Amino acid sequence: MDSATLYNIVKTLHILSAVIITGTGFGTAFYLFMVNRSGSLASQAVVARLVCRADFWFTTPAVIFQPLSGVWLMYQIKMPWSATWIWTTFALFVFAGLCWLPVVKWQLDMARLAEQAVADGASSVPPEYNRLAKKWETLGYPAFMAVVIIFFLMVLKPM
Repeated sequence: MDSATLYNIVKTLHILSAVIITGTGFGTAFYLFMVNRSGSLASQAVVARLVCRADFWFTTPAVIFQPLSGVWLMYQIKMPWSATWIWTTFALFVFAGLCWLPVVKWQLDMARLAEQAVADGASSVPPEYNRLAKKWETLGYPAFMAVVIIFFLMVLKPM
């Protein structure tokens, strides 16, 4: 395989991983946000569990691949680290990751709490679930905005 073909394959996978991070993040956040307002305990238990799975199956591999492929692509086109959009993108990626890590922990806790409430025959999630859901939203918004800004920086590449 020639270097141009390899570059285009890695670039395509880089773009796809960015789409997976953004799409999975927005999609799962939408469903968990909406189900948390539904009042349906059984639905909350199912959706919280599936959101955790989506993060581990889709988001986590994309989050690992994204910076590795980004650095490789930079090296291939000899993009300097001094380019403002590059270091801004990496800073925003780290920021989003620092928001995402506690969010993942809270999602796991929310799923456990909802499933336990179903098993106990409760009619709603416990107050701790709602407290975690508020924290989850509080960090979710800035993390998602950081990812959207990263998209613009990757496309526009302002120098």
